[in-house]
Amino acid sequence: MTGAEFDIEAFLAQPLTARIATNGPTVRPVWYLWEDTALWTITGGWAALPGRVRADPAIAVVIDQCDLTTGTVRQVIARGRAELLPFDVARGRRKLSRYLGDDEQRWDARFRRYLHADPERTGIVWLRLRPESLLATDLSYDVRPATRGSPGATRGLWRATRRP
Repeated sequence: MTGAEFDIEAFLAQPLTARIATNGPTVRPVWYLWEDTALWTITGGWAALPGRVRADPAIAVVIDQCDLTTGTVRQVIARGRAELLPFDVARGRRKLSRYLGDDEQRWDARFRRYLHADPERTGIVWLRLRPESLLATDLSYDVRPATRGSPGATRGLWRATRRP
């Protein structure tokens, strides 16, 4: 059952963690950038992902949000054929600053290397998915404090009810 509609662009603009599934199956968490109606993630020679995509470019990606204090549960599932493209530093900086902030000097050295090391040496590339299908689902629910005498009331637990 699907809840209310939500703004997919605003949801995907958040720095959430995505999970990419390839044939195998294998699933891995990744940081992503939603830009130009595509999901972009950094990968390279240090990972199995490029080889898996070359062997079979069909992938699925899920990006979700689950906040038990507010009852917000949303997900976007994208499916399609991934492409491996040359790395470009400007897009890399936009992607990494979403998760790490604008001050590059505060980033862990490995993330700075992504931007400044020679791509020929590191094998860094973009994985781009222009979704053939994009499914957004809102499974959010109302959260209310447990009432006195109800199970969990003395433990301070919350009671959940599904939003219409």
